[in-house]
Amino acid sequence: MSGCEGYEAIARVYDKLNAEIDYAAWADFFEACFDRYLASRPELVLDLACGTGRMTLELAARGYDMIGVDGSADMLGEALLQNDGRYNILWLQQDMRSFELYGTVGAVTCCLDSLNYLLSPEDLAKCFATTHNYLDPDGLFLFDMNTPYKFEHIYGNNAYMLEDEIVWEDGERSSIYCGWQNTYHHESGLCDFDLSLFEEDTDGRYRRSDEHQVERCYTLETVKELLAKVGFELLGVWGGFDFSSPAPNCERWYFAARAIKK
Repeated sequence: MSGCEGYEAIARVYDKLNAEIDYAAWADFFEACFDRYLASRPELVLDLACGTGRMTLELAARGYDMIGVDGSADMLGEALLQNDGRYNILWLQQDMRSFELYGTVGAVTCCLDSLNYLLSPEDLAKCFATTHNYLDPDGLFLFDMNTPYKFEHIYGNNAYMLEDEIVWEDGERSSIYCGWQNTYHHESGLCDFDLSLFEEDTDGRYRRSDEHQVERCYTLETVKELLAKVGFELLGVWGGFDFSSPAPNCERWYFAARAIKK
């Protein structure tokens, strides 16, 4: 079961709401992993749960042949608009647990806690197994996940409000307000997110759209066990792009795993 089926409400403003994400620094980290763990950098890379394609496009700009897979047609629509024919990227709308490619790839990236949207260990294992299947022997799987600390202390039962002004590509400006209520269920490890987005129209009125999402908190031990079960060798877990060890109050883990194939 997936905890986010569509992103219909926020696809158009997703990148505006997440403008602080440094995709260039994240791509630098990926390339540092390539150089550390591969004999040579991969030619073909899959960006799994690619969303609006920001990382896909960043890696394409660096010369990699890219495939972008996501379950949301709305997010892929934004990716197509952002690409605007610049790069020959294969975009596929598929489930991250059971995607199908035409062959193997040298590396798979998966950003922004996308794997936390898989709500059971069985689904996470399916995703790991499918990813392993489509990696070259010794290919790299690079991904991140939200930590238990983040679920307990940042998400929790807290409510947040974001107010911003968006400048669109045509120069038009509009105000947006995004509010969300978190409800973390400690026993199940599930966290519900109820989001409401208010977007200003040209006449000054606001359009409201609502969305419900769910993420699952996983322990580091569970992630390690599932990776090993499907044939991955865990190469490292870090708390930042500088390869630092995760601190107790770390909000995100960064993983590198190698596909071992006989």
